[in-house]
Amino acid sequence: MQVCLASTSPARLMLLRQVGIEPRLASPGVDEEAEIAAIEAAEGRTLPPAEHVLVLARLKARDVATRLAEEGFDGVVIGGDSMFELDGVIYGKPYTAEKATERWRAMRGRTGVLHSGHSVVRVTPGREPREAHAVAEAAVSFAADVTDAEIAAYVGTGEPLQVAGAFTVDSLGGAFIERVEGDPSTVVGMSLSTLRRLVRELGVEWTSLWNRAS
Repeated sequence: MQVCLASTSPARLMLLRQVGIEPRLASPGVDEEAEIAAIEAAEGRTLPPAEHVLVLARLKARDVATRLAEEGFDGVVIGGDSMFELDGVIYGKPYTAEKATERWRAMRGRTGVLHSGHSVVRVTPGREPREAHAVAEAAVSFAADVTDAEIAAYVGTGEPLQVAGAFTVDSLGGAFIERVEGDPSTVVGMSLSTLRRLVRELGVEWTSLWNRAS
């Protein structure tokens, strides 16, 4: 069974590799900000976090699945998107050191929620693609005693600039996180237990995706 990850996220790729899956990689051609803006303008509302990440995950997976179907791909396409919410405020990637520093000062000693959208598309030659999707959430609690010096050092590594919420749980940022409630892999980039369930909904056994030499 072929697997394609519709993402350029190193964390999502690492997760799949850790569980025995070496996916094909494809970058989705989705203008995320434009797509969300168009939906919100048409519906006259702001999408809540769970809906926001699910919309983007589905768009990404569908975009790649459509392209792969044209070349006879037979397998599953996995798309995902994540956002961090603290006190009702949504935080994506900070991109700059200034924003990352500001966020960490606000997050220490607090608990926020990581929302992760998942979309799995089963692509079969000669048949219409089928999709299953879901949102997983995990609560993340940050240590209250994180110092300004530690924040500066962490931000200085560049790690938090390109990740949702400005933190990781599986790398340098993990030492500043005291508790995760929910599937821990959700915080890394995708909930593996959610992916397994979605794959099964499409009639595919998770173990059939194992293709990585141990």
